[in-house]
Amino acid sequence: MNEIRVFAPATVANVACGFDIFGFAVDQPGDEVLLRFSDEPGVRIIDIIGDDGRLPREAARNTAGIAIQVFLKKIGRTDVGFEMVLTKHMPLGSGLGSSAASAVAGVFAANELLGRPLETIDLLPFAMEGERVACGSAHADNVGPSLLGGFVVVRCYSPLDVIKIETPASLFATLVHPDVEVNTKDARFILKNEVSLKNAITQMGNVAGLIAGLTKPDYDLIGRSMVDVIIEPVRSILIPEFNEVKQAALDNGALGCSISGSGPSMFALSRDAETAQRVGQGMQQAFLSVGITSDVYVSAINTVGPRVLSAE
Repeated sequence: MNEIRVFAPATVANVACGFDIFGFAVDQPGDEVLLRFSDEPGVRIIDIIGDDGRLPREAARNTAGIAIQVFLKKIGRTDVGFEMVLTKHMPLGSGLGSSAASAVAGVFAANELLGRPLETIDLLPFAMEGERVACGSAHADNVGPSLLGGFVVVRCYSPLDVIKIETPASLFATLVHPDVEVNTKDARFILKNEVSLKNAITQMGNVAGLIAGLTKPDYDLIGRSMVDVIIEPVRSILIPEFNEVKQAALDNGALGCSISGSGPSMFALSRDAETAQRVGQGMQQAFLSVGITSDVYVSAINTVGPRVLSAE
């Protein structure tokens, strides 16, 4: 192969009670990377489509570019040259793992072009470096599910320990992205550094309950466990009509609803596709009632992760 095009999916991080430790992938939206060999060593970004000129074209400052650079250094192939075209299919600052999808698509494409010198899971630290460039923190709750697919638990960062959890085949996610923007760094800045013992115990119970509900499966338990008493009460103030939109999701049959990542996108989980569609319509209408337009995406949990769209 001389050229490859790879799609990496959007993700929902935190999943209510699991701040920085839970995440799952969805079928859409996502980002695409077109990567081809070049005679000039290093990584050059030829074009970025769909970012309105906001993303850096310098590889070392771009999430996809830095992920590939660190990967090449690790495997001892700094002699290799790549040209890249990045296509963004989701807004920046959406809370849908936009930076993670780009990083994953980039490093996955590079690994494929070089004949897969590393296993897919071993690409995770390089994708995490893309997150460090994007928001200052090399967290894995977006890049983990985008790279591995499915529902992912980040048990530990030192050493890195990521576990993929099976989810019910009939579980569907609704994502609603309102036409507002929340900066990830700002959303982290407003969080408290300490929490009460009472809230910590409640949160741990919900974390354990959500994992148990997914693996049993027990939909009622999933719904009861999708409660965040630490992060959501703080971050929800950044999202207009948050409470009304969440209530609309529950009124239309959602198991639970919360903030996707750092927002402003919101997500809901439902028992089936029909309910998930109805939930999306209700959430969208709640935003529209105050003049905020939004995009809605409905899909099952994406268990595949990145995929090759074409190769030549």
